[in-house]
Amino acid sequence: MGITTGLITVRGPEYHPNLRLTEAARERGHRIILVHPYRVWPDLIGGKFAFSGIPETQIPDIVLPRQGATIGESCLALIHQFCLMGIPVVNNLDSIRISKNKFLTLQVLAAAGIPIPDTLFVNSEEGLWDAVKRLGGTPLVAKQVSGRQGTGVILFDSINSIALSIKDYLDRRSGLLIQRFIPPAGRKDIRVLVIGGEVAGAMELKPREGDFRANFHLSGESYPKDLSLDLARIAVKSVAAVGLDIGGVDLLLDKKDRAYVIEVNYSPGFKGLESATGIDIAGRIVDYAVEISRKNRV
Repeated sequence: MGITTGLITVRGPEYHPNLRLTEAARERGHRIILVHPYRVWPDLIGGKFAFSGIPETQIPDIVLPRQGATIGESCLALIHQFCLMGIPVVNNLDSIRISKNKFLTLQVLAAAGIPIPDTLFVNSEEGLWDAVKRLGGTPLVAKQVSGRQGTGVILFDSINSIALSIKDYLDRRSGLLIQRFIPPAGRKDIRVLVIGGEVAGAMELKPREGDFRANFHLSGESYPKDLSLDLARIAVKSVAAVGLDIGGVDLLLDKKDRAYVIEVNYSPGFKGLESATGIDIAGRIVDYAVEISRKNRV
């Protein structure tokens, strides 16, 4: 019997991951339904769990949250309800809470002994200027704790640039990450997708001319990458440390080939990876979800 997978997403059916996952599920005799977190609501009626906005006949067998780093508390409440109903969620709620926040992710990675760049967390201008001093001055990279597809990342190339723009980026409630800048020259930016504890594929990304950010959504270019055993181990260990079943790991190699984990994403896009490698990533994700769902039924 076919498995129904619910994708939690604010995007429509033509959005690349939704389209590809739907195609892959259909090819395997399964079904994908899109669960919009602002059109489906968790209910508690008579002490029992229910939903508004989705027919009871469409309650999925397994759930894949794919709203990205901008996921909010209302969507987390929806995910929590699925969990409490015994419906498997890939990835789980705790791992999503960590990976949606770049600094919480780096804390977990550091605790697991995984190499990360020197990172200072600040939530005031006083803390920012102290961080600039401790990191040896500009250039520095500032990152908002929750951003996607290269947004929320800015290069401070001078003290004056910090003074002019910091008020637009610094939010006391969420904070800001400050890191040393590793220039693109001699640098390698690698995205690794891990599914069920195994590397499903890897690609190398290059920044656009005049940009320092390496992201497929910004450049539209990706290249297949053969990982060394050491880099594969780092990627798999990073995803496990955050608690994810499926995760995208952003690795950076500096000009001396020293590796750093920059970010771990719980709902990575895979258009660039499929384009670069020819691997059926959507099929691998669907196969994994079906496997987890069937194990949950036993």
